[in-house]
Amino acid sequence: MDNSKLWYFNTVRNEPELGPVSPVSQRMGPYRSREEALRAWDIVRERNRRWERQDAEWHGVDADDATGEDGLPDGSADGRGGR
Repeated sequence: MDNSKLWYFNTVRNEPELGPVSPVSQRMGPYRSREEALRAWDIVRERNRRWERQDAEWHGVDADDATGEDGLPDGSADGRGGR
């Protein structure tokens, strides 16, 4: 699929962009629609929760102890710490 027809989410401006307009360090994606790009942070949280549950199961730990309420690893308020 042509990347210029996919959507990205600019994490600096907090808005969707059609095509890879911004530098890679400032965007998430690609996404198939504008609406999906608008959900970028929700998608990140959902994936983090799922991966933390999988890690907890792998290590035999209660999954609720592995993540905070925001779905990010405990101690990483912005999602960049903890790993």
